Amino acid sequence: MAFRSRNYPPEHGILIPLAHQRRVIRDLLGSTAMRASDADYLADRLVTNDGRCLYSHGSRQLPHYLENLNGGNVNPDPDVQVVSSFGATARVDGDGGLGYMACRVGMEKVLELTEKFGTGSCTTGNHFHVGSVGTWTRMAVEKGYIGMAMSAHRNRPDPNQMITRLPNASPLSFGFPAGDQPPLILDMGSNILPGDEDLMEKMPHGYFKAIGLSASVQAISGILAGIYREELTPPKGKWTANQGAFLCAWDVRAFMDIDEYTEEMDRFTAGARKMQPLPCLSRAELPGGMEWQWEQDNRERGIPLGDEHREQLENLAAEVGVDCGYDQFEETRF
Repeated sequence: MAFRSRNYPPEHGILIPLAHQRRVIRDLLGSTAMRASDADYLADRLVTNDGRCLYSHGSRQLPHYLENLNGGNVNPDPDVQVVSSFGATARVDGDGGLGYMACRVGMEKVLELTEKFGTGSCTTGNHFHVGSVGTWTRMAVEKGYIGMAMSAHRNRPDPNQMITRLPNASPLSFGFPAGDQPPLILDMGSNILPGDEDLMEKMPHGYFKAIGLSASVQAISGILAGIYREELTPPKGKWTANQGAFLCAWDVRAFMDIDEYTEEMDRFTAGARKMQPLPCLSRAELPGGMEWQWEQDNRERGIPLGDEHREQLENLAAEVGVDCGYDQFEETRF
């Protein structure tokens, strides 16, 4: 039995080599008007998440992306710009494109600032979906930095709804580098509790915290990122540019010796992994630990592709004239 609210490898399906799955994703993106370099970059991000079994933010996003790119809602050829920079901060305009392109430019700028100042941060705005926010904290972790990323979409509170409906799935991520142990990568949506009135009575403090968490993500990665600007909202806005992001990094070396830090992180992580697991799980892991292990495993054996997921991609491919070529891997069925 698995917890329903997270990604897992499928119980039944076939194994697809990463290079093949990357080609399928790239061919599907090639059916849009995206520039080749952006399609290459996005294909890399999506297949990497498939390899981590983060399917919800891997190739399962393709129907959503193709619909909006081909439907004229998202700019397929955005001119992403760093529109302002002051000290260790910056602001990025995504020109109505997918948020991946804006966040790539934004996080590259953040890392540049962090190398210079010991910390850096930026907002991104005027773009569509940013994907898994863990993508952007991992960029910081790969440099030996601590990373933070969050994103919000335009969300107008409904006066007819209880305030417990305010929390939404706006994501946030923290990434911490380690040594020999898996890096600690928290990548979660900020809507953490169900709308259950009985549960509210039993643990109201949990709902107060959930409201505060979601409102904070909205304030820093939505309002501060300018997603409510009049020129970006219908009917004035040309694109469905309804998302923003806040990206930040800190250089561990500004606070302590990097070797001392990684040794302590490894000690902490190793200790946590020796604890008893949650019910229904086979092992105890900190956030990002399971994905780290799945990525190692799948790099060798291939990406586990469930039958329903396969059908989704094959149907999408048939619509745009792409051959997935999955039949050749039937011998790997599990």
